Amino acid sequence: MNLLFLDTETTGNMPGKDRLVSIAYKKGQEVTHEFFKPPLPISVDAMATHHITNEMVSGKPAFAGSSTHQELSKLLQDSILVAHNAAFDIGILETEGIAAPHFICTYKVARSLDAEGVIPRYGLQYLRYFLKLNVESAHAHDAAGDVAVLEQLFKRLEPKMPIEKMVEISKQPLLMRTLSFGKYKGQLFQDIAKTDRRYLQWLLNEKEFEATGGHSKYPRDEDLIFTLKHYLA
Repeated sequence: MNLLFLDTETTGNMPGKDRLVSIAYKKGQEVTHEFFKPPLPISVDAMATHHITNEMVSGKPAFAGSSTHQELSKLLQDSILVAHNAAFDIGILETEGIAAPHFICTYKVARSLDAEGVIPRYGLQYLRYFLKLNVESAHAHDAAGDVAVLEQLFKRLEPKMPIEKMVEISKQPLLMRTLSFGKYKGQLFQDIAKTDRRYLQWLLNEKEFEATGGHSKYPRDEDLIFTLKHYLA
């Protein structure tokens, strides 16, 4: 199947609620980068990240019914979507009425390959500089720029893992080694389980409540829930 590198910029960070503002994708040598007017305002937090304002897209067409929407819907039926933190982009696409049945998450693949925990963080821009990827002209948090970084990251990962394995890993939760936030930030889960088991149980309760429709100050993360259950068991 063909590979389709994709990145979205949105009104916020909640798939199912927030909507697409900008999208870029690359298939072969052809790059598509478009802006759209969403059906709800762009949040200030989102603007501070991608610098796309409501005024900038006020004259743009809606994504629903656009030629880009139609083209992407067809492409994703026989292409493997490649995205960083793919669950987010797939969730946004689903909110817009587009399914992505085949996908690779470079975030999960990179973390899976780092078995010794050498890399401190796995955000796309962090990996760009940590791995010294050759994308000097790409702008961070710009959909087209992120696609350029994404493609170079994939090329770095591909020799280390077959595409079939990448697809398999992308569909499964991964076991995390260290906690990335809170009072135990940077510490190993296995050590926290020994010294403050109650904290991990509380965090698991928070995440499961959020995952079933509640609200939490932490973003939904199936990997974190899987990891908490593993170490609490």
